[in-house]
Amino acid sequence: MKFVDEAIARVQAGNGGRGSASFRREKSVPFGGPDGGDGGHGGSVWLRAMEGINTLADFRIARVFKAPSGEGGSANGCTGRSGEELFILVPVGTVVRDAESEELLGDLAVVGQELKVAQGGKGGWGNTRFKSSTNRAPRQFGPGLPGEKRTLALELKVIADVGLLGLPNAGKSTLIRAVSAARPRVADYPFTTLYPNLGVVYCGEHRSFVMADIPGLIEGAAEGAGLGIRFLKHLQRTRVLLHLVDILPPDPDADPVRDARAIVAELKKFSGELAGKPRWLVINKRDLLPDADAEKLAADIARRLRYRGPRFLISAATGRGTRELADALMNFLEQQATAQPAA
Repeated sequence: MKFVDEAIARVQAGNGGRGSASFRREKSVPFGGPDGGDGGHGGSVWLRAMEGINTLADFRIARVFKAPSGEGGSANGCTGRSGEELFILVPVGTVVRDAESEELLGDLAVVGQELKVAQGGKGGWGNTRFKSSTNRAPRQFGPGLPGEKRTLALELKVIADVGLLGLPNAGKSTLIRAVSAARPRVADYPFTTLYPNLGVVYCGEHRSFVMADIPGLIEGAAEGAGLGIRFLKHLQRTRVLLHLVDILPPDPDADPVRDARAIVAELKKFSGELAGKPRWLVINKRDLLPDADAEKLAADIARRLRYRGPRFLISAATGRGTRELADALMNFLEQQATAQPAA
């Protein structure tokens, strides 16, 4: 299924049923009074986050969703049947906005979480409601209120603990293949990854985290170049970013340090909050050089970047160093989870 992370949906709640203007007509009750019942309420429209749905592609087919209206009231004070609530299933991680006002309506980040996006109309009153000491035979009734209509802008942000960041062909897809069961496409040309890939990294019993691989960034991405900028929003939920740098780029004119700085610059242009997340330097493709040369070049890259955070030298292709990286990430995430309640 094609990955779709943005969609427009139009929702319409049900209208309220009209009230009844009825009077008792019985032989034994010569002066029967009003007995019209109220109309039923219209059904509301809800969104529900559902596990197992990974895309908004269904909204490319069905764009309009209508909840049933309430039925009208009837004689003998009978209230009309209310319209059933309409529940629309969306992926976990869906952000919902009003398409016209751009108001944030909700963020469905938990399985089973529900959000009411259109309120059903209230049923109209029957003429019984209008009876008084001065109006013994009211003929008034309520027509029922219309249900709310709204156009929704849906945006999917994948939920992952660790996000991969880097140029095309930096080895992000190869890394996620090495440490998880995910099998993204890997090739020796740019932009192999066309949509986010998620992989679960197991580090022992009851110890795992989710890693996200997004399309690679290039310089000028904030102005629309390349593919990655479209998917950077998926990294906003992550708790730590891994910045993958190719230790030996195939282009002889390429400079790993210059390329790394360009990625950081695009990150800052996109979101200061995202740029402020913990970011680890992961220097990949150590298998292309002897160990001593790889260690020396990795240290030089970190020095030129003035980077003093966690640094790893790995080979995603051979798996060397990836287990140590995964264990360090697991420990970091567990420490964060432990410290969060105290904050």
